[in-house]
Amino acid sequence: MEKSYYSPCIQKPDCEVLKEISSNLGLQIDAVELDDYRDVIDGFMDNYSVLNDFPEPTLPVKYPRTPGHRPAPVDNPYNAWYWKTDISGATEGLLKGKTVGIKDNVAVAGVPMMNGTKILEGYTPEFDATVVTRILDQGGRIIGKTACEDMCFSGNSFTCSTGPVRNPNDETRSTGGSSSGSAALVS
Repeated sequence: MEKSYYSPCIQKPDCEVLKEISSNLGLQIDAVELDDYRDVIDGFMDNYSVLNDFPEPTLPVKYPRTPGHRPAPVDNPYNAWYWKTDISGATEGLLKGKTVGIKDNVAVAGVPMMNGTKILEGYTPEFDATVVTRILDQGGRIIGKTACEDMCFSGNSFTCSTGPVRNPNDETRSTGGSSSGSAALVS
């Protein structure tokens, strides 16, 4: 399949960029020397461009799963879940019999990931984060993705794009952030 966009791994700097870099470093390099440096860099660019042709590594997804669903408000009264799923891991291990909610800034293959922001809505990772694989390898069962604050940038519980996460113990107080969904679910 031909790529619709080709992004080089290293951008070749032009003389203006080299001039700015030298100035920022307090160097006084004249135009002739900048041309010489650019020519030296040009000699390395073909070698570096080989990196673009390496295949992107992918890790196998070890445990079957279905994408799950966004829970209805009646099933999510505090808005603490971003997504519900059910992924069973190994039959034995330290986490056998334990259920786990994964914060929605962690990749779970085949399960939508929003990181609390509309910017990522619709993104579905094709791989599991290492922590997800380790939980499943130890017999854990992932039952969903917990809501988090928009881009995980808030210490409160009202910036998640799916709506504020409410505190189950006192709805006049914040659950805190950026792991607001996790906090609400364990309280």
